[in-house]
Amino acid sequence: MGILKKQSSAEPEIMRAKIRVDKRTKDLTKRLHEGEIAVINHKDIDRVAAEALVAKKPYAVLNAAQSTSGRYPNSGPSIILNAGIHLVDNLGDKIMKLRENSYVTIEEGDIYADGKHVATGIMQTIELNKKDLEAAREDLGEQIEAFAQNTLEYMRREKSLLLDGVGVPRVNTVFEGRHTLIVVRGYHYKEDLDSLKPYIREYRPILVGVDGGADAILEEGLVPDMIIGDMDSVTDKALRCGAEIVVHAYRDGNAPGTERLDELGVDYVTFPAVGTSEDIAMLMADDKGAELIVALGTHATLVEFLDKGRAGMASTFLTRLRVGGRLVDAKGVSQLYRARVSTTQAFMFVLVGITAVMVALSVTPVGNALFGLFHIYFNDFLDFWRNLFGLSPGTPTR
Repeated sequence: MGILKKQSSAEPEIMRAKIRVDKRTKDLTKRLHEGEIAVINHKDIDRVAAEALVAKKPYAVLNAAQSTSGRYPNSGPSIILNAGIHLVDNLGDKIMKLRENSYVTIEEGDIYADGKHVATGIMQTIELNKKDLEAAREDLGEQIEAFAQNTLEYMRREKSLLLDGVGVPRVNTVFEGRHTLIVVRGYHYKEDLDSLKPYIREYRPILVGVDGGADAILEEGLVPDMIIGDMDSVTDKALRCGAEIVVHAYRDGNAPGTERLDELGVDYVTFPAVGTSEDIAMLMADDKGAELIVALGTHATLVEFLDKGRAGMASTFLTRLRVGGRLVDAKGVSQLYRARVSTTQAFMFVLVGITAVMVALSVTPVGNALFGLFHIYFNDFLDFWRNLFGLSPGTPTR
């Protein structure tokens, strides 16, 4: 546990705590604990990374890179700062050489380890971050132009896959005529997955986990039917759950993720394609005849595409155009979906209501009087039919 103290109102705030160091933020959050300091090298901290860091409740985040470079208005730094977590920015590569589990001291933008000065950065504030975002918005036009160029390049290279489905592998999972829910560990994936439970229970869609999305499905007590990705952020437990495995490979067929699967003894097929794993999950479902594709945690807006931080997100834009007729966002499903009530269920609800009323009446004087009158009228009704058919009292009717 770290120690946070302030000498006096006139002196700078000083923080000392244990550090966790990793150039990959998503790997670091797996072992980061509350009260520790995260040391990362993450240019333009995106929303997903920021939310993962905030969930661990660190004292501070030390970033070797610029948390907002000005390339586009990324939301990550503001999420960290609004959570009350200190963010020291642009510290340089030297900060990444610190030893994990050692202790560092932060004084304003200066970092000390073992009493020695290590690096100096910028202690970010909400006000400074707002200025960075305003500057980034002014230059957003250049990023949109670059994004458009990347989109055209992807279209040129992958038109056979996008237009004709060339390269989609054969799989055992049957998508034809069924709903498909594609789960990515993206924005608010936990809340959205929880809100879709009634939909999942009723429609029983094919559950496709994209890398760590498979673990998200398991965490909800469900089992994925298929796992698609490069296998870098999915657990062994998920890989052994019985789901069909599709490994995202490079266009030349090279797939580093297969080494891990070979060690685990898990069967798989490869899907060589440019772009992201969530793209090929959508293309797979569309090519195999899914009736509806529900995307959960995926990227849908321009800023989200840029938030991903790589030119390859242009593929997601085109993929959504390709499967757009069948694709809906999970948030739309959770807001529009209402569980259907069958005729049998409606009858049972009415029957239970009538029974409850009768039980309540039976314990009151008025209720007893009503039941007595009903008994008299019912006996008169039976006597009428007995007389009509010439039956004596007590003779069974057939």
